[in-house]
Amino acid sequence: MINKALLLAALLAGSLTSVFSQNRVPVLRQDIPLDSIRLSDPFILADKKTSAYYMTGTGGMLWKSNDLKKWTGPVSIAKTDPASWMGKNPMIWAAELHPYKGKYYYFATFTNRAVKIDTVGENVIERRASHVLVSDNPEGPYVPMKDSLYLPADKPTLDGTFWVDKDGKPYMVYCYEWLQNLNGTIEKVELKPDLSGSIGEGKLLFRASESPWSREKVNDKVGPNKVTDGPYLFRTGTGRLGMIWTSWVYDVYTQGVAYSKSGTLDGPWIQESDPITPPNYGHGMLFRTLDGKWLMSLHSHRSSNGRNVRVPHLFEVDFSGDKLVVGKPYTP
Repeated sequence: MINKALLLAALLAGSLTSVFSQNRVPVLRQDIPLDSIRLSDPFILADKKTSAYYMTGTGGMLWKSNDLKKWTGPVSIAKTDPASWMGKNPMIWAAELHPYKGKYYYFATFTNRAVKIDTVGENVIERRASHVLVSDNPEGPYVPMKDSLYLPADKPTLDGTFWVDKDGKPYMVYCYEWLQNLNGTIEKVELKPDLSGSIGEGKLLFRASESPWSREKVNDKVGPNKVTDGPYLFRTGTGRLGMIWTSWVYDVYTQGVAYSKSGTLDGPWIQESDPITPPNYGHGMLFRTLDGKWLMSLHSHRSSNGRNVRVPHLFEVDFSGDKLVVGKPYTP
C-alpha cells in the first residue's frame, strides 16, 4: 500500500515528466500561465543577473519567465551520473535553485527505485536522499560535484534546502522520512565551503510529533501527524529565524511555521499553534520579485473531479516585523 501511495504521489506531482528521469525529453511549451502548469513543490529563483525567474520543483524540470505571468518550459537541467547510487533513471522531487558564491546549486531529492534499503512494517523503503548539483548558470546543466554522498545511504531523506547560519557556515536542512523512523524529523548537516559534500553527521532539529496543529488518527487515537515535508528557512525583519514546513491535518495538506528561540538552526524550535496558510496548500518557499515584492510560492493539494491536482500558487507575505504573515493570493 505504501509503495502504491508513493508512486501515485509522484504520478500526480505535476506534469507527466515528473515520474521520469532527467533523460526524458519534454515537450517545450511557451507563454503558459502559472495556473495552467501542473507542478508540485514549486521553487522560484528571481535572478537579478539575468533579470528572469526560474521555477523548478518535483520532476526536476525548469520553467522560465520574465514577468511571472507567462512561462516557457519544461526543460531538463539535471545531469546525474548513471554510475552513481542514483542509477540510470532517478526520480527527482522538490528541486530548488540557490545562488551562492558565484555559482548556482541544485538541491533535490533523488530516488533509485531499483534499490531497497530497509523494510519497516509494511513499508518497503527505496534508496532516496537529498543531494546537491552545481552549475555556472541558472539554466544549467547542473552536474555532480566531488562527494557521491551527502547523507547516509541507509536513511531515506528528502526535501533538502539551503541555509547559511549565524556561524557563517553553509548547511543543508532536510527531512528524515517517517517511512523508516515512524515520526518524521527535520535535521541539519553542515556542508563544505563549496557545497561539494557534507561534514560530519546530521543533527535533529525537531520531530513531526512536536507540531500542535497537524493531526492523524491511528487505531482510533488522534494525535500529531508523522509527516515532515518541505522545510524552508527565513529571517524576519527583527532578525528572528523562522522555518515553514508542511504536514497533514488528517487528509488535508497543511503548512505551519516554527521559530528558533536561539536565532540559529540549533533552536530550540517553537512551533506556532495554528497553520500559516489556508487548507490544501503547502511546501512553500519565499522569494523577492525583481521589483522588490516578497511572495510565497507553494502548491495546492486537493481533489478536483475525482483526481488530485497540484498547481503552483503565489501569496503575498509580510515578515518585516517579528513573524511571517501570509496575505492574499497574488496574481502577476
